[in-house]
Amino acid sequence: MNLKDFLVIKRATDSLGEGEIKPYFQFMLAKIKLMKQQERTSETVAHELIELYDELMGLQEKKVFWSPVPTCTHVHIVIGESFAGSMKQALRGLGFEETHKVITLPENYAIGPLGLDSAEGRMERSNWFRNNIIGGFEDYDEFENEYNEILDKFNLIPEEAEIVVWTSSNACEQIGLRHAVHLLHSKPNAISLYDACAVCEKLYNRPDASIHYRYSGEIPSEKLREVVSRLDDKSRLNSADITRLEKEWKVITEQSETLRIWLDQAVLEVRADYYDEYLLEKLDDLKPPAGDKDFLKSARLIGEAIGYCEQYIGDSYFEYRLRELIYNGVLEIKGVPAGMRFYSIRRKQKRKVDL
Repeated sequence: MNLKDFLVIKRATDSLGEGEIKPYFQFMLAKIKLMKQQERTSETVAHELIELYDELMGLQEKKVFWSPVPTCTHVHIVIGESFAGSMKQALRGLGFEETHKVITLPENYAIGPLGLDSAEGRMERSNWFRNNIIGGFEDYDEFENEYNEILDKFNLIPEEAEIVVWTSSNACEQIGLRHAVHLLHSKPNAISLYDACAVCEKLYNRPDASIHYRYSGEIPSEKLREVVSRLDDKSRLNSADITRLEKEWKVITEQSETLRIWLDQAVLEVRADYYDEYLLEKLDDLKPPAGDKDFLKSARLIGEAIGYCEQYIGDSYFEYRLRELIYNGVLEIKGVPAGMRFYSIRRKQKRKVDL
């Protein structure tokens, strides 16, 4: 299987909402168990798994269903495939799928160059991901085609539709909000802004039990359904808000750094190695398995880093920085850095010198 095929599969699974992936996984394990117990032939199980594959990949085609149409009353703009899956599930649960449509901005705006307003800038971003992020776009044409598909969906928004842009307190979604407003600058539609994480925390957190959501993709669809059902016109952006957000988008796209965080209600660019020391501290805190010569699975370290990081950055960026620490001689590697599951790391060991 080539990288392009893998990326198609990755985007298909990324588009699934919370709670949708587990049933597919359970189905596959159940079929494999039946084959091991010889209650199903390998040919039968293979056929059933192929049917499952076809159904999952067919979900990509169903994305067209969520594109804006002349009769829709609302268009929801969301950042990230995971949140998009949950949003679609919530809209279905409310019976809104015919009148409420969804546009997904799939970018992780927290990382990489952001010159999306020009072909040269998009090529720079595509090249950066290809050179630094495992699973990044294979070529510029693929990136350009997907970006143009998004622009086409914005052009399909009817003038009468209410536009709802969703964001939360992280650099990715806050920058995505500003990009969305920039793309909507010529639209006469009313634009409302909602922070699903903040609404959920207000609705469901109690003194004895609370959850802090770092990004909208963490919200269960049943909670998101309640948030969507409470939409009103009290969160509409005025012309001054829109002008400010457009200006902030322009400033962000002109920044030279490739990492951004959300701090004090503003997007802040930081050095690419901003989290390197944090990763090394987490590595020192973790205990590698006995007998593994102090090597620790990179996936475990990245999971720990994500779990304790107050920002939403994404595992791919942490993995990229691990590889940079290896290339710079700070860490040693065991395995092949084709993905975080395939190699282990440890602090660079001093070589013993024979006297």
